[in-house]
Amino acid sequence: MLHFFHHSQPHLKFRTHFPPLAFLHLIHFHSLSPNSTSSNFSNLSSLLQGHLPHSHILQIHAHIFRVGAHQDNLIATRLIGHYPSQLALRVFHLLQSPNTFPFNAIIRALAEEGLYSPAILIFKRLKLQSLSPSDLTFSFLLKVCFRSKEAYYVKQFHPHIVKLGFVDNSYVCNGLLAVYAKGQKDMVSARKVFDQMPDRSVVCSWTSLISGYAQSGQVEEVLSLFLLMIKENLRPENDTMVSVLSACSKLEILQIEKWLRIILEFRNNFVSKNLGHGSVNTVLVYLYGKGGKVDKSREIFNEMPDNGKRTVLPWNAMIGAYVQNGCAVEALSLFHQMLEKYNCRPNHVTVVSVLSACAQIGDLDLGTWVHEYMKSEGRKCIITLNTNLATALIDMYFKCGSLERARGVFNQVVTKDVVSFNAMIMGLAINGQGEEALRLFSKMQESGLRANGGTWLGVLCACSHSGLLEKGRLIFKDMRRLSITPKLEHYACYIDLLARVGCVEEALEVVISMPFEPNDFVWGALLGGCVLHNRLELAQDISTMLVKVDPENSAGYVMMSNAFAVDHRWSDVSGLRRAMREKGVRKQPGCSWISINGTLYEFLAGSPLHLQNDGIYHALHGLLNEMKLESP
Repeated sequence: MLHFFHHSQPHLKFRTHFPPLAFLHLIHFHSLSPNSTSSNFSNLSSLLQGHLPHSHILQIHAHIFRVGAHQDNLIATRLIGHYPSQLALRVFHLLQSPNTFPFNAIIRALAEEGLYSPAILIFKRLKLQSLSPSDLTFSFLLKVCFRSKEAYYVKQFHPHIVKLGFVDNSYVCNGLLAVYAKGQKDMVSARKVFDQMPDRSVVCSWTSLISGYAQSGQVEEVLSLFLLMIKENLRPENDTMVSVLSACSKLEILQIEKWLRIILEFRNNFVSKNLGHGSVNTVLVYLYGKGGKVDKSREIFNEMPDNGKRTVLPWNAMIGAYVQNGCAVEALSLFHQMLEKYNCRPNHVTVVSVLSACAQIGDLDLGTWVHEYMKSEGRKCIITLNTNLATALIDMYFKCGSLERARGVFNQVVTKDVVSFNAMIMGLAINGQGEEALRLFSKMQESGLRANGGTWLGVLCACSHSGLLEKGRLIFKDMRRLSITPKLEHYACYIDLLARVGCVEEALEVVISMPFEPNDFVWGALLGGCVLHNRLELAQDISTMLVKVDPENSAGYVMMSNAFAVDHRWSDVSGLRRAMREKGVRKQPGCSWISINGTLYEFLAGSPLHLQNDGIYHALHGLLNEMKLESP
């Protein structure tokens, strides 16, 4: 190792340890001696370009000292770029007359390691030596501001930038804008910088401002700026669109309708060949899907030319729209098309949507394939580090009944947050592993994580599905004891627990006492308990309440009809069916899926629409005839 000493010492000494000499022939010892002049230093500076092994840098540095080239600013600048900050500072402090370049290099090295205060001190020294900062100086200093999150720093540098005329430098202005918008969330200052920029043709400036507005929850500003960007014929980057779609996800239904009108009118008023046309369509696909109009989403998606489908964003918007609206089969069909026809590589957003679709229909094979795909693509680490992706995998495995795989993914997650714990607790709950879910809940609390509404819902669900009455009562009391106000879904889950174990009267008392109007879930849970425990008289009253709050839902009618049938009350069964016909209520047909060689087939009870319907029924009749022949 080199041992550096400050240049003020009277006798400069250094020691070197030389590794094998295979690299030394590059240094041209024969042409460079201690008496070499600075004109020869260019040979040494060229050796310091590009990425070099540490051992080679030490050899070159040793020779730099031998020939007295350590005072050359270009050589010192390149050396600083190869060393960590501690060694880089020693190289810098040996310079007797540094110019701007080594100053910039050391500020950059310090900024990248998060050493903000030393970087500021170096800048002050630069000013004291009457050197003029360059655009690179401020670019590196603005990185300090961005990473430090301290508003004090940017307020210090902004006046210098204005005074030295760098407000006309788009590179510096972009850095300043990014600090205000994304680092400080100071959108007033960010917008002021943006509006005063002489050149606004740089897309990353728009992206920084849009991202800042999106992170600050100012959705209207995001969409207005996005349309203004398109109007100026600029093509949004992927990062721009991620922020725009993220903002759209926060829109309420009335806002969605408003912005659909605005964007459609805007689209009709500019030429379709505009660079941002595909981006506008992607937003429309997303908004229609979020608003529940998935057919309109697909219509817009189909209008997009093939070259507009070479990026993953429109696919994510359309697949996400299908998943949001319960169209899992269509989502997976589109995913196959994306891979096979367009050879478009999915990202983690695609994968989360696809896993959600697999969970909806129980397609374990495809879910497992997606998991393996992520690992085979060299992105195994993303599963351990990305909690959204890990949570989607856990949810998919649980809903497909693969508990061990779900546990395996959870155990791999490096930093387990509340969301990942919630997925595990709820997954164990719906699979009847209530005791394990409660143990995990205790472990989560011991780790210092604070339970949220989803956590409490999960543990109540665990008690309900496993019949843990006393523990459920205690948990519901704990919520109130900890000043956590139960929401309607918590009441519904607790009522479901009481009704399942036969405590119907107690469940009714909870319904009466809760500060919410009972919804279909509450009445449905009560009705299920009454039917299960043969409380038919009470069930009839509750069925009436269920129909009142959800008149188009057939569940109440079906449950009552089944209960009457068990009790041989056929006239009551006929009466219910007549009432359903009169009110236009239709029972939702049973649905099942099967995956064969990667193709997903959907079957609806009583539906003749399947392409191979005749063959299926022919085979079925054949099997029935054989069963009859075999029966005694």
